[in-house]
Amino acid sequence: MSDASGPSGPLVGLKVVELAHLVAGPMAGSIMADLGADVVHVEAPQTGDPARRVGPSKDGVPLWWKVGARNKRSVTIDLRTSEGQSLARRLAGWADVVITNFRPATLERWQLDHRTLQRTNRSLITLQISAFGATGSGRDRTGFGKIGEAMSGAPFLTGDASGRPMLAGYLLSDAVAALMGVVAVEAALYRRSVDESFDGEWIDVALFEPLFRMIDWQVIVHDQLGFVPERAGDDSPMSETALVETLLTDDGDWIVVSCGTDRALAGAAEIVGRVQGELDPAELGRALGEWVATRPTNECETVLAGAGVSVSRVYSVADIVADPLYTARENIVTVDDPDLGPVRMPAVLPHLRSHPGRVWRTAPTLGQDNDDVFSNLLGLSQSEISRLRRSGTI
Repeated sequence: MSDASGPSGPLVGLKVVELAHLVAGPMAGSIMADLGADVVHVEAPQTGDPARRVGPSKDGVPLWWKVGARNKRSVTIDLRTSEGQSLARRLAGWADVVITNFRPATLERWQLDHRTLQRTNRSLITLQISAFGATGSGRDRTGFGKIGEAMSGAPFLTGDASGRPMLAGYLLSDAVAALMGVVAVEAALYRRSVDESFDGEWIDVALFEPLFRMIDWQVIVHDQLGFVPERAGDDSPMSETALVETLLTDDGDWIVVSCGTDRALAGAAEIVGRVQGELDPAELGRALGEWVATRPTNECETVLAGAGVSVSRVYSVADIVADPLYTARENIVTVDDPDLGPVRMPAVLPHLRSHPGRVWRTAPTLGQDNDDVFSNLLGLSQSEISRLRRSGTI
C-alpha cells in the first residue's frame, strides 16, 4: 500500500501551475508531481479536464484519470473570462514553472503567454507544448498526438514491408513530448540555480519534435546516402548484421529474440544446428521461427537465454502484473482511492533510490483544492472566494 502522507522526492518545494488539459502537458506535470513537485492543475468549472471522461470506467468512475492526475491539486478557473485570466496570472506569479498546451494564439489572446506572465514573474519557466510549435506557419493549427507521431517519421518505419504504416497502440508522441518537456524544465532549473542573471525560460515544444529527435539517424542517412529507410518488420535499417524477430511459440505466445553480438548470433545458429555466418540474419530468423513454433514458451526462453540470446515474451498487462521481476522492482503500487478503494497503478518511475517519489494521492475531484489554493497560496479571503464561485469564475 502506498504511503499517503504527502509528496516526497527531489522536487519537493517546486511550484508548478498546469494550464493544460488532455495528455502531453498534464503528463509532464504528472512526472514532476510524482517526484514531489506541488502541481496545481487548472480546470474549467463544471466540466473539468476532458481527460476526466476518457477511457474505460468502473461503476461510472473513469479509471485513466485516477492515474493521470495523481499527486496533483485541482482548482477550477474559467480561463475564457477576464477575471479568470487575471486569477491564472496570479497563480503564475506564485509558480516556478507553468505548463501549458493551449494553442499559442489562445494563450496570447488570454494574456497567458510566457512573455506576459514573465512581466510579473521574471524567473518563470514556461513549458509550452503545442501541436506544431509556437513559431512557423502551423502555430495556430489544431493537432493531437497521433498527428505528431505521423510527422515524426516513426510510423513510416514501423510495420511490415508490404503493409501500411503503423501507429503505436498508445499515446506515444504525447508521452515522449512530456518526457522531453520535463528534461528541458530540469535543464532550465539547473541554469536558474547557477546563474544569478537567470531571466526565465520559454520552452517551446511541438508534438512531432521529441519523437523525431529519438530517431536520430534518419536525417543524416538521407542527407549523406540519399537513402529513405522504409518499413522492414522487425529488421533495423541501422544494423544489417543484427537479428531481431518476433516469433510464435507452440503455446501460442509471441516472443522477441534479439541478437546484436557475434556471441548471440553464434548461439542462435547453434540452436538450429548451424554455424555462425552460414546463414544471413533473415535466414537465421526463419530457422529460429521454425524451431520456436514446435516448442513451448518456457523451453524456448530457457534454451535461447542459455545460448546467450536475449529473449522475452511479448507481455500483456496480465503478464506484467504477474511478473516476479515487476514485483521485485516494486514497479506497481497499491493506492487507496475514495471512489474505488485499493487500486493498483504504476509506481513512481524512474526509481530514485536516495530521494524516492511517492504516490500519495489518486486524482482529486474537480475543484477539490479551490479553497486551499486560493486562500493559502494566493491570500484570497473567503468572501472573495465565495464571490468568484457565485460568478462562475471558479
